[in-house]
Amino acid sequence: MTGWRMLLYKEVLRFWKVSFQTVAAPVLTALLYLLIFGHVLEDRVLVYDRLSYTAFLVPGLVMMSMLQNAFANSSSSLIQSKIMGSLVFILLTPLSHRAWFAAYVGASVLRGLMVGVGVFLATLFYASPQFAAPGWILVFGLLGAALLATLGVIAGLWADKFDQMAAFQNFLIMPMTFLSGVFYSIQSLPPFWQKVSHLNPFFYMIDGFRYGFFGMSDVSPWLSLAIVGTAWALVSLLALHLLRIGYKVRG
Repeated sequence: MTGWRMLLYKEVLRFWKVSFQTVAAPVLTALLYLLIFGHVLEDRVLVYDRLSYTAFLVPGLVMMSMLQNAFANSSSSLIQSKIMGSLVFILLTPLSHRAWFAAYVGASVLRGLMVGVGVFLATLFYASPQFAAPGWILVFGLLGAALLATLGVIAGLWADKFDQMAAFQNFLIMPMTFLSGVFYSIQSLPPFWQKVSHLNPFFYMIDGFRYGFFGMSDVSPWLSLAIVGTAWALVSLLALHLLRIGYKVRG
């Protein structure tokens, strides 16, 4: 194996050895969301004038689970390695900052996709799947997971302790995810909050991903692709820069 592939293998093995916690538990959480919200709102909400609320909710839950777990994987791996002191063994290798980036982001994207597929399969009992534009599903699934995995790398490098990591996740990632249209269409919001939602890049990930299932969305999928792609390019440049200079990992 080349160096980055070995690091990728190590990162995949890290979460797979506790897959009941890292893959199965998020699937169960998403299923509980579906059961609760679907039961309460199924007969009260019709989305896009034809979609049942449960069908509308499924893609949002799939993407939300992918985003949260992609972020959690890279961020938790780095912060644990820093606190436990095991990061020094990777620093001793001749791996480049690009190899670090590829391995940490690649493993996190894989975990996100595994959780997403698990959530989707679990929800087949409650909503019939639709695939209006499968290509968009794949594109936004990969881009969204990659963006959050990269943010996880940045957060893992920045945080010195678990409290800081929890603050990053609870006050940034979690609110932006929940307010991105996972549980509702922004067309149901007042005009002011619709404009606020358009400032949230997570909204475009969810909306573009949902377009792949139903062929309908609140904004053009091409606009969503441009915004999400640009956001990933920017955070990737920042993450690569931090890895190159050894931010908070080299004395």
